[in-house]
Formats: sequence, structure tokens, C-alpha cells
Amino acid sequence: MYPDHTPQRAVEVHHPTPIPPPVVHPAPVVPVQPGTVPTVASVVLPDGRVVTGYAIDAVRPEPVTAKLAVSRVAVNVALGGVGFLAVCGGLLLLTSFIAALTAFIGQLIILAAVIFGGWIAVQVLGPSGHKGGTTVNIRRAVFKRNHFHG
Repeated sequence: MYPDHTPQRAVEVHHPTPIPPPVVHPAPVVPVQPGTVPTVASVVLPDGRVVTGYAIDAVRPEPVTAKLAVSRVAVNVALGGVGFLAVCGGLLLLTSFIAALTAFIGQLIILAAVIFGGWIAVQVLGPSGHKGGTTVNIRRAVFKRNHFHG
């Protein structure tokens, strides 16, 4: 198994030590006397055997309180009221949105008028000096024999 030039090693074999199972001591049985002595009942089976034992009362669940009946008309009226309120709220929001949009468009129109009016005012009231070019006053022009005279 090992090559010739390696020394042999001693192999130790470890065997597991079994763990003993724990010792279980049964709990002492203490007889308990019931508060009242139950009645002993005997039952005769169909094959003739007799079984005797204590009768145990079945545990009865708490009585369930009756649910109040809700009429379909009341449910439909309530659902209709909720739907009506939802529609009214939606219409109120839509009306508010339309009013805000109308006011916004009006503000944009006023802003455009102010800007355009300012531009016109600068053009009219600005310096009137001529910066070159020819100015012709057509209303004072006189036409004679197909010639233009100024």
C-alpha cells in the first residue's frame, strides 16, 4: 500500500463506547379522591356481556349567541350609499381639477399678453432714430405720368 521509501505507520483503531440508555423511574401514582362520587353505570352488550364503569358527562360547548339577521335591503342601501359617496367624491375631484386647469390656462394667456404687450411697448416707445435704410411715406406720394415723385 505504501511506497517502499516511506516508513510504515502503526494504525490505531478506535471503537466507540456505547452510551447506556437513561434509567427512567416511573412517577409515583397518588390516588386522588374525587370531590363527588360518580354513579356507576352498567351496560349490557347484545352478546350478553356486562360492562360496568363510571358515567362521564359529555362536555357541552358554550351556547352560541344567535347572530342578528341583517336584511338584504339594509345591505343594498348601505352599499348604494357608499357607491353614491364614491361617485360624488370623484365628481368633486374632477370639478376641482377642471377649475384648476382653467385657472392655469387663464394665467398662461395673461402671461403671454403681458409679454407680448411689453414687446409692443418697447417697439413703439423705444428710440425713434433711423438706423439707416430708406423711409417712404406713401400717403404724400404724388403719381404723375407713370413717374413716382416724392
